[in-house]
Amino acid sequence: MAKTENGRPSVDMGSIRTLNSSHLEDESSLGSDSEINGFTSERQTDRYGFIGGAQQYSEESAQDVPPEVLRQREVKWLDMLSHWDKWMIKRFNKVRLRCQKGIPPALRGRAWLYLSGGKVKREQNQGKFQELDSQPGDPKWIDVIEKDLHRQFPFHEMFVSRGGHGQQDLFRVLKAYTLYRPEEGYCQAQAPIAAVLLMHMPAEDAFWGLVQICEKYLPGYYSPGLEAIQLDGEILFALLRRSSPIAFRHLEKHKIDPILYMTEWFMCAFSRTLPWASVLRVWDMFLCDGVKIIFRVGLVLLKCTLGTREKLKTCQGLYETMELLRAIDPRYMQEGFLVRE
Repeated sequence: MAKTENGRPSVDMGSIRTLNSSHLEDESSLGSDSEINGFTSERQTDRYGFIGGAQQYSEESAQDVPPEVLRQREVKWLDMLSHWDKWMIKRFNKVRLRCQKGIPPALRGRAWLYLSGGKVKREQNQGKFQELDSQPGDPKWIDVIEKDLHRQFPFHEMFVSRGGHGQQDLFRVLKAYTLYRPEEGYCQAQAPIAAVLLMHMPAEDAFWGLVQICEKYLPGYYSPGLEAIQLDGEILFALLRRSSPIAFRHLEKHKIDPILYMTEWFMCAFSRTLPWASVLRVWDMFLCDGVKIIFRVGLVLLKCTLGTREKLKTCQGLYETMELLRAIDPRYMQEGFLVRE
């Protein structure tokens, strides 16, 4: 429970490091094997591999790219990937523009690994993942990781069955990270990040992708004190003052600390917030341009949800505002709208 400090709700950072466990539990009603047996064969998966649409609004929020346009983009991306260093040094603005348009699904995993620097990191540390993978790991972390496995996208075909390949790979990647950075250990928000990577690449690549996100893109986000996320919350609040004074004044008036609404957004890079089509587009830009993309998405959501007096009529206090930010209007999260804004 948030305590009050100087009139503002203060937050127990330890409880944030184990992100919203009760909320995570809600999503994992697909717990036992008996419920899952035969599950995937009976139910349709959507184009992203979700069974029965756990990431709401997937179909409506996805922009259909005509097949001929997709083929053209694939050809351009294949050329970029085969001359990657040259493109990054001489034509980075073009790379950025193509990331904004959306990376072709068939090449997304490879592109993410290149964009993040995970490919270079893997080449510099050959055999390292196998070495970490073969070690037993710290029992303190193993126990927590195992409890979290079934909570990550439980309606995705890759993670739907307990002990299946997806959950096994997720365990391997998260355990390896605790051995790679023992001083940091495991933070619950790393699990959805690793799961998203595993949907697009093999375990070793996903491990190096996770290393890059933790160290280069979101440094300090998953360390025990979580100072970096608190600092970025204050930066987001300062940026909001410029981009939407109405939303800023409302949050300030009700003493709603940024950490109360932006922690899961930032720490999970919106992977647990947005419809899946939007998650992929945000990640395409995030892995190209870094954390500023996460800030921009946060500002769009805050401005669209709380940015007019009309919208604020319905939320007179902290509770109502938090409810609104937990259930953002789907139209503001749609792929086309979000990327454009």
